[in-house]
Amino acid sequence: MTTEYKAHPWHGISAGEKAPNTVTAFIEIVPSDTVKYEIDKETGYLKIDRPQKFSNTIPALYGFIPRTYCGEKVAEYARDKAGDVKVNRGDEDPLDICVLSERNVSHGNIILPAIPVGGFRMVDNGEADDKIIAVMKGDAFYMQWNDVSDCPDSYIDRLRHYFLTYKSIPGEESTCQITHVYGREEAYEVIRRSMADYKNYLNIYYKP
Repeated sequence: MTTEYKAHPWHGISAGEKAPNTVTAFIEIVPSDTVKYEIDKETGYLKIDRPQKFSNTIPALYGFIPRTYCGEKVAEYARDKAGDVKVNRGDEDPLDICVLSERNVSHGNIILPAIPVGGFRMVDNGEADDKIIAVMKGDAFYMQWNDVSDCPDSYIDRLRHYFLTYKSIPGEESTCQITHVYGREEAYEVIRRSMADYKNYLNIYYKP
């Protein structure tokens, strides 16, 4: 008799055989969620991080790319591209991804194939916290978008607004800023670097 265990969403699932062109996305939250779920790094279970503040809800499927890590290589790239904005380090989390789909997805805790088309260069309190923008593979509508430049400005503005305000408390200055919206090729480079950072992370923290 054998015992099978659920794979850890961060460590036990591939980033995708064709990454960075097509990646696996683990979805934590969907637009209908009124609380923000995120992966518990130790157990691999979804946990409630906090209620969504006010009426601010994510306008896309949101999660991360498995076997990625925002470490020094991601921070170095952000530092090179962010101009005068200070980037001290990566945020030490898996690389975040937003996935656009015409179809309603009712819950998270799922994986899906996604095609990156761009991203946001976000810096949160001095930490590189990139958000990859992707479309669901095979989606009849969004598959027409090959690059973030194909997306209507109004859609990108909705995503931008969410990430600039989802941690905000009225009367307090936000610690988040988005320095750039970048295209597909730059998104590929961020993904490559996050995959390299993940390998370095394993070497440092999980030595035999």
